[in-house]
Amino acid sequence: MTSNAKIVRQTTTLLSRKVKEAKTIAISGHTNPDGDCVGACLGLYTYIRDQYPGKQVDILLEPISKKFQFLKYAENIKQEKNIEETYDLYFSLDCSDTERLSQFQEIFAEAKYKICIDHHVSNTGFGDLTCVVPEASSTCEILFDLFDEKRISFDCAQCLYLGLVHDTGVFKHSNTTRHVMEIAGILIEKGVRPEFIIDETFYKKTYLQNQILGRALMESILLLEGRIIFSVLRNKDVITYGIQSEDLDGVIDQLRVTEGVECALLLFEKEEGVFKVSMRSNGGVDVSKIAQNFGGGGHVKAAGCTAQGNARDIINNISQLVEGQLEQ
Repeated sequence: MTSNAKIVRQTTTLLSRKVKEAKTIAISGHTNPDGDCVGACLGLYTYIRDQYPGKQVDILLEPISKKFQFLKYAENIKQEKNIEETYDLYFSLDCSDTERLSQFQEIFAEAKYKICIDHHVSNTGFGDLTCVVPEASSTCEILFDLFDEKRISFDCAQCLYLGLVHDTGVFKHSNTTRHVMEIAGILIEKGVRPEFIIDETFYKKTYLQNQILGRALMESILLLEGRIIFSVLRNKDVITYGIQSEDLDGVIDQLRVTEGVECALLLFEKEEGVFKVSMRSNGGVDVSKIAQNFGGGGHVKAAGCTAQGNARDIINNISQLVEGQLEQ
């Protein structure tokens, strides 16, 4: 048995016991929740409700994209941060550190028992029980392995499939393994419609999103003899177009597939002088290490952080780190 298999097996046993013992349970994921985060949180929520209908279970999460609203129980997600209740059990999902729990980190800290389930290589482990499997494609993959397959309902299956799709880039990233495809097949057998989830949540774009994509591509710049590409969406663009974070879906990935590029950067100015930085690599650069330098994290090929200052300085600092890796 591999070490990862042992971790999952041990977690399964303890997780089941802790859920049975707990009267109040909370589930949270990282700030700016993506497909895997939303799928994992709602998937676990649905699974617990299916097995233990009498328990109080709350999802505490920042607002999710409209395209994920088709998932059952999405309307039950709570955004309030002023919750006085101390939970018996608290799950942190798809979150590399407690700071990324954002406004809910204090509530997590006060919980009686805390479980961390994640696949980010930058996660060093936190909580009373930690299940971190960096080799997993997604947190939804880990949850599938933790669940009793026979007890996964259609509604839970939809959530897990969403996470697989988004963190594997529709099964084309290098984290797409035989196990991932086997899980996808099982979820499809439970009634999941791949064409619906993939088209509605991954490929479909609004007119505004297409405009932003076009602008980002037109104004992109190459560095290091074409090995780095970056684009910046400034605060004035945010105001002009009314851009939200979810409107940027797909932009960084389109930059990444530019011929000759090793690393793609997208800077999104959330407020004056504060940039959300998304990074993608084609394999020659570990962007998770670069993100960690700025207090962020993620995966080897996909990571992000928040940086303050001048966009040019931020890009210069990151490009130096990229160049340092490429020269090794």
